[in-house]
Amino acid sequence: MKLVHGIDVVDVRRIASMLDTHGQTFIDRCFTPTEQEISEVKSQETRAQRYAARYAAKEAVLKALGTGLAGGIEWVNIGVIREDGPPMVELSGKAAEVAAKMGITDWRLSLSHTDDIAMASVIGIGGSDA
Repeated sequence: MKLVHGIDVVDVRRIASMLDTHGQTFIDRCFTPTEQEISEVKSQETRAQRYAARYAAKEAVLKALGTGLAGGIEWVNIGVIREDGPPMVELSGKAAEVAAKMGITDWRLSLSHTDDIAMASVIGIGGSDA
């Protein structure tokens, strides 16, 4: 079995500042429509925390893939979805291609946030036991 791991921590104030300064341009560049739907909530504080946790997840996946934003991978190629359970990673485009070449077929994701910090940890799993 193949395992890769990535972790990232994000300052919620930094994401709140990006939301205030760049608004929808930042949101559309970095977050999928599904992530936007999940993150757009009434409370501005909670909104920034939700976006920050998803941003941390994207960074963690890029670390697990070992690529950063190189080779044509875009922020929106990494999505965080939720379907009656824990959050899940959904890859598309170049990020999905890189994961497939690595043999990664499944992901486990954990998100957490406070008022100030958001974090994400991902494990990519490949092989016959994925």
